[in-house]
Amino acid sequence: MTFVDEVKNAVTPRAALLVIGVLGLQLLFIASYVGALHKPKPTDVAFGVVAPQQMSQQLVSQLDGLPGGPLDPRTVSSEAEAREQIMNRDIDGALIVSPEGRTDTLLVASGGGTVLSSALERILTQVEAGQQRTVRTVDVAPASPDDFDGLSSFYLVVGWCVGGYLCASILAISAGTKPANRQRALIRTAVMAVYAVAGGIGGAVIIGPILGALPGSVWGLAGLGALVVFSVGMITLALEALTGIVGIGLAVLIIVIAGNPSAGGAFPLPMLPDFWRAIGPALPPGAGTWVARSIAYFRGNAVTGPLLVLSAWAVAGTALTLLLSMRRRGGPDDGRTEAASSPSPSGGSTAV
Repeated sequence: MTFVDEVKNAVTPRAALLVIGVLGLQLLFIASYVGALHKPKPTDVAFGVVAPQQMSQQLVSQLDGLPGGPLDPRTVSSEAEAREQIMNRDIDGALIVSPEGRTDTLLVASGGGTVLSSALERILTQVEAGQQRTVRTVDVAPASPDDFDGLSSFYLVVGWCVGGYLCASILAISAGTKPANRQRALIRTAVMAVYAVAGGIGGAVIIGPILGALPGSVWGLAGLGALVVFSVGMITLALEALTGIVGIGLAVLIIVIAGNPSAGGAFPLPMLPDFWRAIGPALPPGAGTWVARSIAYFRGNAVTGPLLVLSAWAVAGTALTLLLSMRRRGGPDDGRTEAASSPSPSGGSTAV
């Protein structure tokens, strides 16, 4: 056998295509993470302005015209309203102008990301200095001192996502990516649900009572975790049922390559480039990170939309998995064909 024949036997055409696909994922990983995170800067940050009527609009126009467009300012009626909008996550900060003195108040919420609150403080300090005024910062939703840079919620969700697609991948690798029938698809879905509940509770207990990294409801975080794990796991099972082992790569593409850098974890969404800011809220890591921070620091506000996003992924993944399990199998699975053997009249076995 020649060397060329050995190469052909060692690396089949199918394996070569998979290797090329892995190379593509590797390059996309680098492009996505570096593209999203290499140069963070605030852009169009939702920002409130509370000022006397005669100067309110002028100040809003001034802030709106800052170089690079870091702020998206709007007038807010009072400091109490500004605080409420921050806690509802409608705005990320607010400037309260003193009608008498020369020291104004900047409201921030480091629980939504300390990098963003620091950026707002820097911007407003420069603006106020240009008007011979000073600013004092008040954190209305402070991050826990044990939650460095507000990253704990992001890493928690990343762990849940990893668990979801790894569990689905193990189910596929061990017994075939495409369930042979609906009953087996239902069993995999049930296993995924049990695993999701266990993973959600475990993650919430570790990050709360054990490490003290995040405040907020342990059971609220546990419920979120179960939904994150289940949604990621089921969409991975669906992609595997649709495309075979390639589905694992597609899940990595959606969750890891596109989802993690756009989740608003390392840098909050207003500091990401437009593309990643647009896709982040629609993907499980971004939706999960938003809800985890809301539970921990914002009284559980503004979670309906992200929870619907996670639910949509879970429902779509479950429905697609079950539907694909009912289609007729025309050939062997790419990888391992799931089969159960039973005795046949001739003494052999029949595959189910």
